[in-house]
Amino acid sequence: MSAPATTPAKGNSNSLELVQRAAAILLERKANDVVLLGLKGVSDMTDYFLIASGTSDTHVRALGGSVLEDLKKETGQMANHTEGLQQGRWVLLDYVDFVVHVFHPTLRNFYQIERLWADAQVIPVTADSAR
Repeated sequence: MSAPATTPAKGNSNSLELVQRAAAILLERKANDVVLLGLKGVSDMTDYFLIASGTSDTHVRALGGSVLEDLKKETGQMANHTEGLQQGRWVLLDYVDFVVHVFHPTLRNFYQIERLWADAQVIPVTADSAR
């Protein structure tokens, strides 16, 4: 059995840098309402949730694809698991230490994921935060 060419972010000391780079990619691609939640001390599931909205199914798919492609190209990091890329309503990219959620606006409003994780720390993000 051969080892994968790239590995998920788990155990990677720079997971904050990686998730901030993912946030910057989303902002560069005109994602709306980009929010980074720090879950350390709140959940053992992952360290960060990155949440964003696209303007349409096509935009949501494009945002998810851009994060996948750009993080792999720039850092060698591949998502451990992906969901929703075909439908474009809610794309989930699991990098183990962080999870990227890209929503269609109606689904984001329905699930209100930020409200579910209201105890999490909100970490500021900007388009150049991880350059």
